Amino acid sequence: MNRREFLRNALMASGASLLTVGTRGWAARLSEAVGGNRRLIVVFLRGAVDGLNVVVPYADDRYYEARPTIAIAKAGQDGGVSDLDGYFGLHPALSSLLPWWQNKTLAFVQASGSPDPNRSHFEAQNYMETGTPGDTHTSDGWMNRLLGVLPGPHAPTEALSLGPTVPRILSGPNAVSNLPLGRNAGHPMPLDRPRIVDAFATLYQGNTAVDRAFAEGQAARGQLMMDLQKDMNDSYNGAPPVIGFGNDTQRLAQLMAGDNGIRLAFLAVGGWDTHVGEGSAQGQLVNHLQALGDGLAALVQGLGSAYDDTAILVMSEFGRTFRENGNAGTDHGHGNVMWLLGGRVNGGKVHGEWPGLADEQLYQNRDLAVTTDFRQVIASVLARHLRLPDATLGRVFPDGLGAGAELPALLNA
Repeated sequence: MNRREFLRNALMASGASLLTVGTRGWAARLSEAVGGNRRLIVVFLRGAVDGLNVVVPYADDRYYEARPTIAIAKAGQDGGVSDLDGYFGLHPALSSLLPWWQNKTLAFVQASGSPDPNRSHFEAQNYMETGTPGDTHTSDGWMNRLLGVLPGPHAPTEALSLGPTVPRILSGPNAVSNLPLGRNAGHPMPLDRPRIVDAFATLYQGNTAVDRAFAEGQAARGQLMMDLQKDMNDSYNGAPPVIGFGNDTQRLAQLMAGDNGIRLAFLAVGGWDTHVGEGSAQGQLVNHLQALGDGLAALVQGLGSAYDDTAILVMSEFGRTFRENGNAGTDHGHGNVMWLLGGRVNGGKVHGEWPGLADEQLYQNRDLAVTTDFRQVIASVLARHLRLPDATLGRVFPDGLGAGAELPALLNA
């Protein structure tokens, strides 16, 4: 058995010891991975990225009037945007993504977001992860509901979260796995603590199928952690890798390229709350976007041929104010931009209805308006990429898909 085969088998088994199943606590569950090759990866930018400085309306002079110190220069100027369509341009720190724009597998949806006007990070993220804007009582996430409507049987690693805990978007009754990556890949998780291990060993000390699955999962996880650490040492000649988004995406790409059973994946990146010193050609936003773009490029490259059957959705809880504030930054806003990469993406386009930047076109005279409900973007991916029928979409988004419920043509069949 080669390293890739072992890694796949170990991850499949170890997932049984890492599952959280709704309010039922820890559970062990092993089954065959569902067939099919189409996958969905969701990247959440926590902190509300400034979408107007990502996909920049550089042809509108009002953008420069509203942002005298943080605006990105026009296409063709020093430090200027990369032209996309003559009106919008891409932040120059994201130039590593231009090959996929040019081959038409990268698209953006401007003026998208939640119809709920909440500007609280926690609540807005919660609404986007549950898929029920304005409803504080939804206990499960839309990706967990999606997992429940995909054809089964389901393996524990069919849905994978990168991080120490399962996020709201994947929480619910369907079993999912979570795995820390990068330098934390070999670090202990809560279930590795001796007291917790002893407690669960006592709980699952019998000879039932669940007891055996737990014991086998614990043993496989230990071997998996050793193998992951050896793999990192081999790749970096014994030196620890640089902590960052690119390391996580490279490891995720390795796992997904080698295992068709991983259908859904989620990871989050923080640091987008740019109230002070956001910068234009230089500054904190540039540094964050550079790492994000390079990490996404590494993910696409690492997926290899699997990219053709993968959709990568990048989203954030809300945008930033249209006008910069007195601290050369931006405050919590409303409309934003969503990103989509993948082999079947209808790319090379900025989708969505552009509302404009005139005072009367702004939301509450301060923010980019939302003209495309984020659920319509997600539903388009689910319908065209994962081939979910309308009735099934209603189970993923029980409160509907927003006003009009018209799905944008973001993917080719």
